[in-house]
Amino acid sequence: MNDASTNPSPLLKTVSTTATDVWNDSCSPTELKYALANGAVGATTNPSIVLGVLAKEMPAWREWIGRLVADNPTADEDTLAWKLIEQTGLTGAELLLPVFKREKGRKGRLSIQTNPIFYRNTEALVAQAVHFAALAPNIQVKIPATAAGIPAIEEATYRGVNVNATVSFTLPQALAVGEAMERGLNRRVAEGADISTMSPVCTLMVGRLDDWLKAVAKRDGIVTTPGDLDWAGVAVMKKAYGLYKARNYRARLLAAAYRSHLHWSEFIGGDVVLTITHEWQVLLNNSDIEVKERMQNPVDPAIVAGLHRKFAEFRKAYDEDGMTIAEFDSYGATVRTLRSFIEAYRDILAIVRDFMLPPT
Repeated sequence: MNDASTNPSPLLKTVSTTATDVWNDSCSPTELKYALANGAVGATTNPSIVLGVLAKEMPAWREWIGRLVADNPTADEDTLAWKLIEQTGLTGAELLLPVFKREKGRKGRLSIQTNPIFYRNTEALVAQAVHFAALAPNIQVKIPATAAGIPAIEEATYRGVNVNATVSFTLPQALAVGEAMERGLNRRVAEGADISTMSPVCTLMVGRLDDWLKAVAKRDGIVTTPGDLDWAGVAVMKKAYGLYKARNYRARLLAAAYRSHLHWSEFIGGDVVLTITHEWQVLLNNSDIEVKERMQNPVDPAIVAGLHRKFAEFRKAYDEDGMTIAEFDSYGATVRTLRSFIEAYRDILAIVRDFMLPPT
């Protein structure tokens, strides 16, 4: 990488010249160090990310997992798996602690995701969120934007947890999250509790929305102009951003699940967070795409109108009243993502099980 002081990378230029922040979409120490060198101020985990880290870096974790199993002779595999997940998060949180201190608690956080099997259980989500928040001063907690997750987001925020709403793809989810976070913050303020270092965010998994609509197009035989479906997540993110600003929500939006450079370049200049995988960071830093503010540029109205006309699933995602909170759990992108997170968690359990009961 070139000397950042004379020739900053595109991502470093993004964060140093605009209001946009970048997070590392992984808790891998190696990848996080690269991201920090390029201006990142946060990082995230989820079961799929943790599984990927273990797959890439098992030699670094093998001895630690072996000691974990030996030191907890009566613990079951779920208990040990969560100790492992927490430790991967804490490793990233430690690397981010200098940023957290420099930014006086407003940035420099590591997001740990609540157990994906709790997506229907408000009380379990809140309890685990409070537990995670106590692990380190710079922990952010991911809670899904499901029917049970929305009240959990409010309650956890009220209890002082910095929440990152996840499993979220649509404008109705983003607005429900923004309102829930406002209620939680207002309840704290009413009781005289401090919110000065609270920095909640609402994720929009823009690439996973694109994936879902492409799957629907294939399933239902819907023909679109090549490239139009790559703008669906961008359109939802930009509309949500405008409404967040108009309604003065204190939460920030976060774009995740990158599928093209549009998920970075189109959001530059917005007061948002972009959580980017290491692979995409390297691609973007090696690109010749101009770093300039584009968040204020609307998506081509003809593209939006075409998607709106052809896809009921886009209307659900784009319209303010596209879905009720009760319908969040059955939205296609939600179902697919929850299933993938639960499957990844089961794979983590299998890894722990192999240490507890080595295959013969």
